[in-house]
Amino acid sequence: MAKAPTSTLLEKLKSGRNVYGTCITSTAPMWPVTLQRAGLDFVFLDTEHIPLDRAELARLCQIFRAYQITPIVRIPKPDPFLACQVIDGGAIGVIAPYLESVEEIMDLVGATKYRPLKGERLARYVSGKEPMPDDLRQYIQTYNTGNICIANIESVPALERLDKMLSVPGLDAVFIGPHDLSVSLGLPEQYDHPEFKAAVRTIIHTTRAKGLSIGIHFSQSPDRQIQWVKEGVNIIVHSFDVALFGQRLRHDIGSIKKAVGDEAPTSDDSSLVI
Repeated sequence: MAKAPTSTLLEKLKSGRNVYGTCITSTAPMWPVTLQRAGLDFVFLDTEHIPLDRAELARLCQIFRAYQITPIVRIPKPDPFLACQVIDGGAIGVIAPYLESVEEIMDLVGATKYRPLKGERLARYVSGKEPMPDDLRQYIQTYNTGNICIANIESVPALERLDKMLSVPGLDAVFIGPHDLSVSLGLPEQYDHPEFKAAVRTIIHTTRAKGLSIGIHFSQSPDRQIQWVKEGVNIIVHSFDVALFGQRLRHDIGSIKKAVGDEAPTSDDSSLVI
């Protein structure tokens, strides 16, 4: 297994620094060096919506780690066994989607921070019902050094339980899913609607008040990212490979067609969401 970065992403977050990344959906081998040259800290690998198998995912995680880019993987559903599986394959950060309860947060913390413990014993330690022996605690902390536990908050029920959910010890960060959140609010893709913006601000301010880091993923212009960084976001998850390629290609082809008198494309990538 490739060595983890000497200055881990978790250390950067805990020191209050902004970190930068993008989502990659392609398994092409040239992406890691491209992200490294762009100065990115992490890559977001999404197995909830992207058809990556376990072997492909492990290969990507190991290559990105070799280039000192932290692989953060979103698992398909809140499942501690899936979380452990992607860490075994090389993931450093784990995101579970659509979390809506304290119990789901505790399961994710258990999988990322207490590996390889499982079952009833783990539940007693995570809940605080039983103290962990010192030797075991030291082993568990060393075994899971640098692992990042991230909750996807993207629904109205999660908003309503946010304070309790974000109070679970061991949680490191929150990712806001703007698309699913807008749909849950009854405002599909209305990202400039006052109610959507108010919900995002609530999540950001509550998360930061808990001493946790927060990110939001947008596939459109950098202006949205800048807006929310100024509001408190410190994990910048900008766009993904298909959207970025499509935007640049449309711009370039449009410029060529305009210059030679042909009709330029008019479509946009607003419907591309992850």
